[in-house]
Amino acid sequence: MTTGGTHGGHQGGAHGMDFSSKPVLVFWETTKACMLACRHCRASAIHTQLPGELTTDEGRMLIDQIASFGGPAPVVVFTGGDPLMRGDIFELLEYAKRAGLKFAVSPAVTGLLTREKLEKLRDAGVTSISVSLDGACSGTHDGIRTVDGTFDCTLEVMRDAVDIGLGIQVNTTVMKRNIGELARIFHLIKGIGIRTWEVFFLIKVGRGAELEELDPAAYESSCNFLYDASKYGMVVRTVEAPFMRRVAKMREGGLYWADKRYTALHDELVALEGEPTFSSTISPRGTLDGDGIVFVGYDGAVYPGGFLPERVGNVREGNIVQLYRENPIMRDIRERRMEGKCGGCGYRAACGGSRARAYAACGNPLASDPACMLVAADSIGH
Repeated sequence: MTTGGTHGGHQGGAHGMDFSSKPVLVFWETTKACMLACRHCRASAIHTQLPGELTTDEGRMLIDQIASFGGPAPVVVFTGGDPLMRGDIFELLEYAKRAGLKFAVSPAVTGLLTREKLEKLRDAGVTSISVSLDGACSGTHDGIRTVDGTFDCTLEVMRDAVDIGLGIQVNTTVMKRNIGELARIFHLIKGIGIRTWEVFFLIKVGRGAELEELDPAAYESSCNFLYDASKYGMVVRTVEAPFMRRVAKMREGGLYWADKRYTALHDELVALEGEPTFSSTISPRGTLDGDGIVFVGYDGAVYPGGFLPERVGNVREGNIVQLYRENPIMRDIRERRMEGKCGGCGYRAACGGSRARAYAACGNPLASDPACMLVAADSIGH
């Protein structure tokens, strides 16, 4: 599963790629059901399926709509909840395969995700799965996931996936509880053989609304650490932190701002891994919600992204192709018609700010991203 490693743009302009006609990724929240109850869950997942979930036939209809974007078609990410809680998930994967789509799956690490199930996913044509690791030890990870033993099971899933040749990405959500463990998390997954690390920056939606966000300085320190980590041969991406691309551009120019949290993470990384020997894998370009990404809820509702609950339509009543191409909000995002500091920022084309965080902060998806240090500095200056 990937969410932030591709490049957004409009009409081949400043971004260099054109996502005005189709996204690179379509996320389908196949169900709200999940055996876990993670403290930061975007979906506020529950143990049972909700009424109104897209049926198997409606799921096929959605897959047909996605295929109608034209080739190369977007990659479909079957997410949730836990997609394995749907009894028809493999039927839907087979249908997507016959439609000529590439697809990934984002399962929860529960008793459903056995080695045999991983092999079945691989054989079904899944290009990659993603699993979450939110701590370098069981105390942190299991505390966030609220189920004892999940940490050990997650490591076992990682090793099994690597062993059977199934692509796997590890996701980590940064929060106050685990920011000090980022270097150890990186060291742990790199030792297992993970090749892609996607780091999520908390958005106060779902159960995540109950958690306290990092301050802009901590986010900046985290991004500077991730830039360092990206020079050890692993693909590093961020979700809802497009200012990572601004940080990378600054670092390439010899500039950065960070505090003691960055210094501690940097020093621990070098102690664990030695000095880096590769070029950074941070992409200079990337997607934003509605710009290269679109999200379909369990009930067919369409949103610019999974963390941006601004409903733009429903696949039961309209076509996702038309909704993506014509919705005014998504067009504004693709055209970078942001407001405030984000609207006038010199890094606007490469970054654009988190539209989900802007919406969570003030109800306006085109407002400035309050987690960015440039926005924070501007606010302090005034």
